[in-house]
Amino acid sequence: MLGKHNRSYWVVLLLVALFGGACTGLPGSSPPAGNMRVMPEGDAAQGWQKLQTYGCHTCHTIPGVPGFEAVVGPPLNRWAERHYIAGTLPNTPDNLVLWLQFPQSIEPGTAMPNLGVSEQDARDMGAYLYTLRR
Repeated sequence: MLGKHNRSYWVVLLLVALFGGACTGLPGSSPPAGNMRVMPEGDAAQGWQKLQTYGCHTCHTIPGVPGFEAVVGPPLNRWAERHYIAGTLPNTPDNLVLWLQFPQSIEPGTAMPNLGVSEQDARDMGAYLYTLRR
């Protein structure tokens, strides 16, 4: 037979197992691991540099990238938590690569120019952007 303290331990353990995941949506918490986006074959450190090389910070405010508060394009803070790219394209690694390479093909007339971004540079930039969370 379980002792009083032993039984309390198992009840608490069961409650944590059943309801512990409900706390992941609290403000200031990280997104659940299943929702974490990462860029395959991308290097975030290289991406940080490429965002500067391509001049992305001249139109976008990008956390961690030196520059002024740019207001031409939207700020890229909390990129990893966003659901869409350009308002309609699901925010997936493959879609982000395509958007960075060919924004005018995806949304003709967008203010985002085609900059001649290579696939590897897009993967690296995406790897950095997907580090941007709360």
